[in-house]
Amino acid sequence: MNYKIVTDSSSNLTDELIERFDLTVVPLMVITETGEYPSYVKGQKTDLKPFYDKLRAHEKISTSCANADAFRESFEQILQSGNDVLCVAFSSGLSATYNAAKMAADELSEKYPSRTIRVVDSLSAALGEGLLVYHACELKEQGKSLTEVADWLEENKLKCCHWFTVDDLYHLFKGGRVKASGYLLAMALSVKPMMHMDDSGHLVPVGKVIGRKKSILTLAEQIATSIVNPEEQVIFISHGDCVEEAEFLAKKIKEKVRVKDVVINMLEPVIGAHSGPGTMAVFCLGEHR
Repeated sequence: MNYKIVTDSSSNLTDELIERFDLTVVPLMVITETGEYPSYVKGQKTDLKPFYDKLRAHEKISTSCANADAFRESFEQILQSGNDVLCVAFSSGLSATYNAAKMAADELSEKYPSRTIRVVDSLSAALGEGLLVYHACELKEQGKSLTEVADWLEENKLKCCHWFTVDDLYHLFKGGRVKASGYLLAMALSVKPMMHMDDSGHLVPVGKVIGRKKSILTLAEQIATSIVNPEEQVIFISHGDCVEEAEFLAKKIKEKVRVKDVVINMLEPVIGAHSGPGTMAVFCLGEHR
């Protein structure tokens, strides 16, 4: 049976990769003072700089997960076209998006009992989730079945290494991830947190450095330490409207390890609303995250 791969907008893949792999992308939602908007619309070019300018101005912005109805609609369209469904979802440790996708899949499995709808909790975020989707699509292109690809995802998702830093702790503070005392001290001393994704799909701090440049160089060092078979790997970088620094990070990674390629994309609005402008995140496959 043929199948289609579905993901959500938190996977942060470039338009080029979404088109290349013919992906279905279910959007999470962004809520501003003027209304509620999908964080991604396939085929629609969106300039995200004004959004990040709103974040810099500390305008009130909130988000919501993709709901079960949105997944149900996307899944059913695929089923009615004669394809089965493999969905790779945003970490259940950070969002209810996976649960919404699973709910939709369970309901449609009763309606289409002879069909396969499989939902994988990526336990990943941003282009970490996107990296898993990328590998799933490549395996599909190689002729792997839905079950083979889903099993690969389950076996390898905890090898997806996530390394993050932010330039301004305000948005983590606003979201309750940083205490007021830590936020004020970091602002005064230019302390930059180093974070990664743990095995339960939560973003956790693992260290601190002084200064923005040092934080970016530390990300490059972490990738050089974490990556396996770098010549075969594409490194993914998500950034919060700081492309020059993302390109600097890519250069430093290439100086340390020979990689197949580096893909850079601006962080989509939902995760960006929580981490803020200046977020820098880099992803690869390692022995273990």
